Amino acid sequence: MKKLVLAGLLGLSLPAASLAMDADQPAQATPPASASQASATQLDAAIAGKWRDPKNTARDPYRHPKEMLTFFGIRPDMTVIEIWPSGGWFTEILAPYLNAHGHYIGLVPPASKSKTALENKFKFGPQQYSNAKLVEFDNKQPTLGPDGSADMVLTFRNVHNWAEDGSAESMFKAFFKVLKPGGVLGVEDHRADKGKTLDQVVNSGYLPTDYVIKLATDAGFRLDGQSEVNANPKDNHDHPKGVWTLPPTYDLGATDKAKYTAIGESDRMTLRFVKPAK
Repeated sequence: MKKLVLAGLLGLSLPAASLAMDADQPAQATPPASASQASATQLDAAIAGKWRDPKNTARDPYRHPKEMLTFFGIRPDMTVIEIWPSGGWFTEILAPYLNAHGHYIGLVPPASKSKTALENKFKFGPQQYSNAKLVEFDNKQPTLGPDGSADMVLTFRNVHNWAEDGSAESMFKAFFKVLKPGGVLGVEDHRADKGKTLDQVVNSGYLPTDYVIKLATDAGFRLDGQSEVNANPKDNHDHPKGVWTLPPTYDLGATDKAKYTAIGESDRMTLRFVKPAK
């Protein structure tokens, strides 16, 4: 959790123009057929929103919000649950995008700094957050909402935390329960080298892709797509402090900072799962 909060709250100190030059180059995600032009226009507007923290927008070249959310098939009329939004990087896009016609629900640990920060953001922020909601939950005994109540569950760079603390299986089962039949689970996380086992990498922040797929399929999901939108070939997955050596966390501080800035943010898997219709 400590690493997660740090990664969510810290931003790069470099200007956006410099980031754009050095950022990993994503493959183009293929949007599902259901993604309409109107939805894409609304998503563009949310990403361009003046309410977003400049430290967050500076990371767009690494995080690829439009490509990733389009790949997941998001629509503005959905009920979307974001798990552990931490500092609210994606919240600043999702909550305004869903504000008029859908529902944004952020699932947060109780009495956490991130919960307080997001509550303040919603309370004192612009009207684009007026319908956003936060709900506390315990990841060791997760209840995410009424069964079959969500159209989409999204989790960004969180599964490695649950793999480390032993709650990953229960989390994926909870995702399955809260989603409607036909609902989508979108997962992004740091990707380990092929052939690595969970035990070999669990403390590094990186995860084997087949491990994450198995978590989902064992819970009842069907793998519906994989995207290379967050691939970063400059990341060799081998760093002194694991994934937290890289930006935005920079766990080594000033040591070799230019080297890790040139690598950019981590190489990541991007997976879309579907809960089969009954």
